[in-house]
Amino acid sequence: MKKQYLLLIVAVILFAGGFFSGVLFSNIEHQKLTNDQSKQTENLSKSTKQPISKKIPEIQESKPKVLIGYVQDFRDPETIDFSSLTHVVYSFAHPTKDGSVLLNGGTEPTNLKKLVKRAHNHNTKVLLAVGGWYHIEGGESYDYFKTAISSETSRTKLINELLAIVDREQLDGIDIDFEHPRSQEDADQLLEFTKQLSNKLHQKKKQLTIAVYSKIHSVAGTEIQSVVFHPEMFTYVDYVNIMAYDGQWDGEYNAANLAPYSFIENIVNYWGALFDTYKLPREKLVLGVPYYAQPEDPSIKQMSFEAIIATNPEFAHQDKAQVNGTTYYYNGIPTIEKKTKLAIDEEFGGMMIWEMGHDAPGDYSLTTAIAKLLENEKLLVGQ
Repeated sequence: MKKQYLLLIVAVILFAGGFFSGVLFSNIEHQKLTNDQSKQTENLSKSTKQPISKKIPEIQESKPKVLIGYVQDFRDPETIDFSSLTHVVYSFAHPTKDGSVLLNGGTEPTNLKKLVKRAHNHNTKVLLAVGGWYHIEGGESYDYFKTAISSETSRTKLINELLAIVDREQLDGIDIDFEHPRSQEDADQLLEFTKQLSNKLHQKKKQLTIAVYSKIHSVAGTEIQSVVFHPEMFTYVDYVNIMAYDGQWDGEYNAANLAPYSFIENIVNYWGALFDTYKLPREKLVLGVPYYAQPEDPSIKQMSFEAIIATNPEFAHQDKAQVNGTTYYYNGIPTIEKKTKLAIDEEFGGMMIWEMGHDAPGDYSLTTAIAKLLENEKLLVGQ
């Protein structure tokens, strides 16, 4: 019996020893693991490698499309509807060869003052176009403009006079309309003029735009080399107004080539590719459309779109009409809408009009047709 008790006591002692040994071993291993983890954490905290900070991607928001309308200086501003326009361009200021500026109406042009007041009431910016095709003193403006920007003295004077008019008339900027630079020298001088004027205007929080020749032959579809622009020039302007019309003068006179859609497709492709090549934003490009009708006989005067449809409202939906025995070519509402859609699809910045005084009122307004499409685009972008 004693032997049995002795064996039982030995078994209990062995079991208890094993249990406490296991607990002790477990505690030792746990402490070792904890120490190892602490060392790893310490090593990590001392690491010289820093996590790469990823740059938050910038979300590029599209600018609202612009609708720029030119208004000639003899127009009564009371007859112009500014409600759909983002910009109106008063045309023209005429440079002299010494850099002075001449305005129709003298130093106190009544129409300009009226236009500024009415436009600003509609939150429409007002720019003054300098140049144009014809000069107020007769003949083409080319020689006057070329001479004015060819020397530092006359160029500086021209810039200062334009800035003085901007301040005096409370304008929102200047539009350059040099028609047209015909050599690399012309292009270089226009670049310098644009650069200097841009710096001065932008310091005043004003805008600078430029009107440019389409550069495309309406028949051949090829680039016209006789007009030269320096691509760097476009970096200094806010908008480039493409005069995508007057194709009737390419080759033999043909009124049908005024501004057909196929011609405009070539123009849009050219300017879009040019801006892509030089990494310039397409949003600067503004597609111009004509509001006038070109007669088959060049000895007969042009007609306004308003005058064309006044003879027959159905002409508003055509691009060709016969009035008083003469056939006229123009852009009706469907073609204007098609061009606007093209500009939107190609990511252009908007549309330009030459010239607001030629538009028809009410339901036949070309400006209203353009504005509706641009507004729809604005709503789609905002969704």
